[in-house]
Formats: sequence, structure tokens, C-alpha cells
Amino acid sequence: MPERETLERARKDAREGKSPSTQAGEFVREEIHHVREGRHGARSPQQAIAIGLSKARRAGVKLRLPAGSPSVRKKAAQDSKKGKTRNHKTSGKRSRAVFGALRRESRRAASHEALSRQASESAVRHGKQKRKQAVVKAAPSHRAA
Repeated sequence: MPERETLERARKDAREGKSPSTQAGEFVREEIHHVREGRHGARSPQQAIAIGLSKARRAGVKLRLPAGSPSVRKKAAQDSKKGKTRNHKTSGKRSRAVFGALRRESRRAASHEALSRQASESAVRHGKQKRKQAVVKAAPSHRAA
């Protein structure tokens, strides 16, 4: 379950008309903090990000389905559906099992180095044109600051 402050920040972003990915960023940020403070670990930065996005979908953030394997798309669709319906009680046994598995993972996934590498690789995957568009889009707000 996301922390109350995270939900409030995401709702504030939604009220301000910010994109769903910006709203979801709050949940990813929370997940990175959880790994860093040692609440649990993650196998890779991508896993930490995926957990955050899953929480965002379950909290009602309208993210699009990812391009990926059918199992990943199915899980994302499940999370989105869960975000639209009333919450049912989660199985305690399953919760503890997942949490126990994550606790055994390394904390290295949330290091500055790992996240920097993930961001760089992601930018390269998106290509030169997308990077240029991002810079052009960000320029007005960077000038204001």
C-alpha cells in the first residue's frame, strides 16, 4: 500500500493536469526510497520501477499498457482494473511471501550508479529524436527556473 504522502503528491499532480507518467513517478520515487532505506531490496532498477508503476496503476493512475511480453501486459491490465474497482482484502500469506522474497534481494538496485545507468540505457533505447523532443519540451520550464 502506498504511503499517504505519495498518494497526496500524485493527486496534486493530477489536479495540476500533469501527465500520468509524472503522477506515477511519485510511486516509483517512493519505491526507490524503500529500497534505499532497507525496507526491502530489488533485483534490478527495472524491478524497483516496475513495482512503483504497479502501485500507481492500482492507485488509479491511468497509465497505458506497456509494450512487452503478454504476461507483463496481462499483469499491467490486472493492476489497472484493480485501480478502477473497490479494494478487497489482500491475502496475508501472499503479502508476506512477496515481501520476504524482496527482502532477500540486494539494495544495490537503488544506488545512484544503477539508476544513472538505467536512465542512460533507457534514453539510448528511445533514440536520438525522442531525446531531442524531451529537451525542446523541457526548455521553457528550464528558462523559467
